[in-house]
Amino acid sequence: MSCGCTVTPVNLSRATSTAALGACAVSVALALAACGSNTGTPSASKPSTADVTASPVTEAAGPASTCPTTAPANAGAPEWTLPGATGSVAVTGSTDTSAPVVKVTAPFSVTQTEVHTLQAGDGPVVAPTASVSVCYMGVNGRDGSVFDSSYQRGEPAEFSLDGVVPGFQKAIAGQKVGSTVAVAMVPADGYPQGQPAAGIQPGDTLVFAIKILSAS
Repeated sequence: MSCGCTVTPVNLSRATSTAALGACAVSVALALAACGSNTGTPSASKPSTADVTASPVTEAAGPASTCPTTAPANAGAPEWTLPGATGSVAVTGSTDTSAPVVKVTAPFSVTQTEVHTLQAGDGPVVAPTASVSVCYMGVNGRDGSVFDSSYQRGEPAEFSLDGVVPGFQKAIAGQKVGSTVAVAMVPADGYPQGQPAAGIQPGDTLVFAIKILSAS
């Protein structure tokens, strides 16, 4: 794999990488493989969702091949409003035809990770070590900027929950397939040392809006 290209998705693996965004596959925000990991783990030859999915994803809840890219014409009232230690966030989950809406009153920060089910699904409960397929949007609470989004790419991400940052696992494990959820995670559950290439600084609270498409 050549590491000479530039991409925007942030690598959400537990292993912090100073060059996590140098992996040459724009659709893989959650892959464990990354160029130049400072953990000393060799990079995979092709960082793809297959690298972190132990088995084929099953139990699909509706179309799992795409994520809606269009913002809703009228999002209406937020499904979750959370006042933080500073600032606040308001989240409306995605639908079959529109992406989620995350509005931040910056700087937004929390002192403990908060998870909220926006819309409950009717599929099986997701195990803590399941391999999942999700659509997601990541927003930085410090300035309200979107640092990663499978909705923007129009493609879901597939990964194992035991291979991502703790806050992402906390958001999805125990939910039902088909649910939309939101999480506001403290830095310790995200990137305590930051991810400069994604604009994430040490101490940043991160917010994710997530649609769980399937799990195995």
